[in-house]
Amino acid sequence: MNHILLPGGGGTDLYEAAVGANAMELLINGMLKAGARRDCLEAKIFGGARMIAARSDIGARNGAFVTEFLERENIPLKGQSLGGTQGRRVQFWPESGRARQMLIAKFEEPTTPTPAPVLASAEDDLELF
Repeated sequence: MNHILLPGGGGTDLYEAAVGANAMELLINGMLKAGARRDCLEAKIFGGARMIAARSDIGARNGAFVTEFLERENIPLKGQSLGGTQGRRVQFWPESGRARQMLIAKFEEPTTPTPAPVLASAEDDLELF
């Protein structure tokens, strides 16, 4: 499991991409070192919410980065839940590949009249098998 947090402000896009790519490479290499086969890797991605009122939507950039990275590396994307304004709590069972998310406290952005769409309500669990 990886948690990508691209820095806002101080870095250039190239620097931010390098930070995310490094985290992904460390994760993949760690799995391969532990015995995983590259041709059997699959991914599920969660997150990318707009958690703070800012000009830059870092969450959307994170989601786009990971999606593009997986495509470039030929790692199949088996499920995703991206965007919205709610954080996510993710549970993952590596033995089975099962993942579950619970949406957490919704962020209300005062400058935006209607928040971005959310894939599930706060009471719903989303399970991907």
